[in-house]
Amino acid sequence: MKIALSYATMGIFFCGLTLTLINPRRSRRSSGRTTLADVAAAAGVSPITVSRALRGERSVDPQLAERVHQAARQLGYVPDPAARALASQRSTQVLVLVPLLSNALFVDLLEAVHRTLFPQGFQPLIGVTHYDSAEEELLLRTYLPHRPAGLLVTGFDRSEDARQLLAGSGVPCVHLMETSTAPGTACVGFSQVGAGEAITRHLVERGRRRIAFCAAQLDPRVLQRAEGYRRCLRAAGLYDPRLEVLSAERSSMALGARLFEDMLQRLPDIDAIFFCNDDIAQGGLLAAARLGVAVPGRIAIAGFNDLAGSDQMVPPLTTIRTPRSEVGRAGATMLLELMRGEAAPRCIELDYELVVRGST
Repeated sequence: MKIALSYATMGIFFCGLTLTLINPRRSRRSSGRTTLADVAAAAGVSPITVSRALRGERSVDPQLAERVHQAARQLGYVPDPAARALASQRSTQVLVLVPLLSNALFVDLLEAVHRTLFPQGFQPLIGVTHYDSAEEELLLRTYLPHRPAGLLVTGFDRSEDARQLLAGSGVPCVHLMETSTAPGTACVGFSQVGAGEAITRHLVERGRRRIAFCAAQLDPRVLQRAEGYRRCLRAAGLYDPRLEVLSAERSSMALGARLFEDMLQRLPDIDAIFFCNDDIAQGGLLAAARLGVAVPGRIAIAGFNDLAGSDQMVPPLTTIRTPRSEVGRAGATMLLELMRGEAAPRCIELDYELVVRGST
């Protein structure tokens, strides 16, 4: 009898595969896939011995284990992780929720997560929320019934239902890119407020007095940078709310160029702009060059995140270098400890770096 178990919502979700449990005595000719039974027949051992040998159990005689591995290599056998998870009731999959894959910030973070988890036998599954709390909630409702081994999620801003899903799942969870002092919360990040304050202070120290803040996307981390900007200017007696330009559009170079031109027309007396992200700052620099606006002579421009190409702009862009790879690495390491029961949830706050270049 054939029992079909759909795994269309796990990492298998992206491939649209269906796991089918079949009689191990059946030949792979019906499915085209080499089975555990095929390896057992080729090695002259039982399927259970093959399973134990491939898992590296010490109870298997070394000579038998070598015979099994040789047969598996010759037949091109690849273990089915879904079937293994069903048998052991232990998942090796870690769900990672990020807002976008088009942002190099999260690509760097995911690369570090993969490099940390994969050698330890865990496979990251990527869910993209598109900065939409309803979409994040749907992803959690889709993935959590399959009992992932762990969760890595971006920030703390989510719907109440999503928070309840996380709390009630019993799955170890680490929050990335932001920090919290809430008891029992595992998180790795840096102070977005502090970083926003630091780059604004740099502009003040360079003698700028009409400093605009230009932001796109308006996710929680961008708004925290805005708060750092306000704190610094209020302390210096320079804050003017009319100098804040906030756009809900997705961050891009094209948007940065357009916003730069708009600001020069509406706010002709500004002498510096703190862009919330490097891509819109890069667009602003290109627009300045096209319009013949001297940077930093007429206006200073600063960005955030130190994305690729910022050091190659003309002039090179002053920015905040954020520890996104370190966040991914430390977050994944903390999650490994939590999944193994080796540590309690805690908060790790990493450092950011002010990178001063020619644009200020």
